[in-house]
Amino acid sequence: MNERSFLHDVADRVECDDRRAETLTFAVFQELRDRLTPEEAAKVAAQLPGSLKMLWLCFDRPHRQVRRLHETRLLHEVARMVGFDSESDAHRAIIAVFAALQSALGDPSGKVGTAGHILAQLPSDLKRLWLEAGGQF
Repeated sequence: MNERSFLHDVADRVECDDRRAETLTFAVFQELRDRLTPEEAAKVAAQLPGSLKMLWLCFDRPHRQVRRLHETRLLHEVARMVGFDSESDAHRAIIAVFAALQSALGDPSGKVGTAGHILAQLPSDLKRLWLEAGGQF
């Protein structure tokens, strides 16, 4: 999956333009990436095309601690970063980006390969969101 199709996928799911989809993707990528170990985050980055890889890696630090983020905080942070008034809009954006990321990683279910490794690192409330994006919840 290339960047254009990734952003179109997000835009279609959220019903926005590609520019807004890029902003949403950046916000969700930053929060998800920081919830993963640096090693796992690097594996995800290695599978993304150039500009998506840049969105994923932007502001990352190689020796950072894993951020113990849960669903409520994730919704709040994404809503704050993109200027949503409601966390339900943030929820929709997160599901859209998670679904596009799962497809980009080669597993739309979110359970196999690198997508499965992401799933394994998430707490149960974020696992539910990840699986919802894959149509499994």
